[in-house]
Amino acid sequence: MTERYNQEEMIAGKHPVMEALRSGRDINKIWIAEGAQKSLTQPIVAEAKQHGVIVQFVDKRKLDTMVEGVQHQGVVAQAAAFAYAEVEDLLAKARELNETPFLLILDEIEDPHNLGSILRTAECTGVHGVIIPKRRSVGLTATVLKTSAGAAEHVPVARVTNLAQTIDRLKEEGVWVAGTDVSAPQDVYKTKFDLPLAIVIGNEGKGMGRLIKEKCDFLVKLPMHGRLNSLNASVAAGVLMYEVVRQRRSV
Repeated sequence: MTERYNQEEMIAGKHPVMEALRSGRDINKIWIAEGAQKSLTQPIVAEAKQHGVIVQFVDKRKLDTMVEGVQHQGVVAQAAAFAYAEVEDLLAKARELNETPFLLILDEIEDPHNLGSILRTAECTGVHGVIIPKRRSVGLTATVLKTSAGAAEHVPVARVTNLAQTIDRLKEEGVWVAGTDVSAPQDVYKTKFDLPLAIVIGNEGKGMGRLIKEKCDFLVKLPMHGRLNSLNASVAAGVLMYEVVRQRRSV
């Protein structure tokens, strides 16, 4: 009988597995491909031993079936079901660091590579947390965790039932909500971001939903000089995140 694995509990790749171990996440077991480079696997084996996690060496084909379509580099871990944060946890993190809140709201991002890339940049830019909807949106799958290169272990992600209501709650907490829209009159480089802020990134194809757009306090656009009128969602998010960093460092 073939074993079945929940993809949302699998972590693939050397760096994501190592970051999961170091972050203290509950890991049930780690599988390493027989014949994998020792220079790649020895640090993981040592770290796993420190945390009392079982390591098993198996045929590479087993790993291929465990995380189909994911580049696992000969290392796969099974984690306890991912614990999503609450929105309050994201704001609490900002308070603990004595920093102005900086959040991302992702409106129906469906591509796991986009979500993984956004999380990676979010970790690098000091984002206090990311909010995603439960429906019509990719969750923290094995592909997302792999693409994030371990960032998902450090950036809290809240998964909410209703984005519009969540935006209202953030506003009550004094957070300003900025939406990204190609038709917005306001240029991102002429907008002040040194305030409690949540930036909304819309769906890869259709952008933000109508209701979410209406809920935003203001809309901004990235200047476009080529023939295309939109950027990949993760690229656009990265540009915006670093503009926030630039402004806050110069304050």
